[in-house]
Amino acid sequence: MTKADLIEDVARKTELSRKDSEVIVDTIFEGIVKSLRGGDKIEIRGFGSFRTRHRNARVGRNPKTGERVDVPAKDIPYFKPSKELKDIVNVAAEAAPPVAAASPAPAETVAPQPAASTPPKPAFPEE
Repeated sequence: MTKADLIEDVARKTELSRKDSEVIVDTIFEGIVKSLRGGDKIEIRGFGSFRTRHRNARVGRNPKTGERVDVPAKDIPYFKPSKELKDIVNVAAEAAPPVAAASPAPAETVAPQPAASTPPKPAFPEE
C-alpha cells in the first residue's frame, strides 16, 4: 500500500474529498515524525509503537575500494508491532494456503521428450 492508496482509502471510508483526506494523512505522518525527532515514543494501542534507537559511531569500509570510512553516530526510527497486530497478520497468513504447499502435479503428466535425431553428448567427454 502506498501513501496515495492510503489517502484514497481514507477518502472512501470518511466520504471526504481526496484533498481533505490527504491533509489528514499528512498531519498524522508529520505528527509521528515530529515526535520521533523530539525523542518521544509513539504508542498506538492495537497497532504498535514507534521509537528511535541510537546507533553508535563505527568504522565501516567502502565495498568498492576497501577504504576505511567513519560512520557517525545516529538515531534511527524503529517500529515494534503490537501483539494484536501480529496475531491479525498471522491469522490472515494461516487462512491463505501457502504457495509451496500446493498439491504437486501427478507424475503421469510429465511431457514426453521428443525423439532425438542425434545421440546425446556425454556429460564428460572423453579425452
